[in-house]
Amino acid sequence: MMQNKRIYAVTGGIGCGKTAVSDILKEEDYSVFSCDGIYAELTRGGTLVNELEKAFGGVTAADGSLDRAALSAKVFSDSSELEKLNRITHPLIMSELLTRARSAQDKIVFCEVPLLFENGFEGLFDGVIVVMRPLNQRLEAVEKRSNLTRTEVLSRINSQYDYDQNDFTKYYVVHNDGTIKDLQEKIKKILKNITKLT
Repeated sequence: MMQNKRIYAVTGGIGCGKTAVSDILKEEDYSVFSCDGIYAELTRGGTLVNELEKAFGGVTAADGSLDRAALSAKVFSDSSELEKLNRITHPLIMSELLTRARSAQDKIVFCEVPLLFENGFEGLFDGVIVVMRPLNQRLEAVEKRSNLTRTEVLSRINSQYDYDQNDFTKYYVVHNDGTIKDLQEKIKKILKNITKLT
């Protein structure tokens, strides 16, 4: 592994703008690896889909890939089922994510990790960028992109880690409450601080 390499996590609740932050980091020429991207690859078919089919039943699509809508319907209304899903998927995803991050030819690498604190993964990274956003903006963002009702979105938000009640003073916190240009400026400030450390 490259000497002095640093791997940072980007995290935040559903609808906070993690992907927007990742896109800005890519525009600034940083490598960004995504848990969701790796999950999408692993659920096209094969070992993980077989394991999920055994665990939940009725979650394989006709082409052998994961039927994500069927799986979501089974787990999001039942916390014990959601925990079971996370126990199966998270270790595989994190292992693949860190393998890719460590083998990247960059001194500073970012990883988009949605459930970082829920799983206690923050210690695996050299630093964390926490993306925060007002609740009404999160609801609008998720409603727009997912065709879920406001009640369904709220249910998902409430089933997640409560970012508003936790202390993030030792991390980089980005308040995504303005325009995309505001967000870009905030990320550039964080990058200045991060690059001083390498």
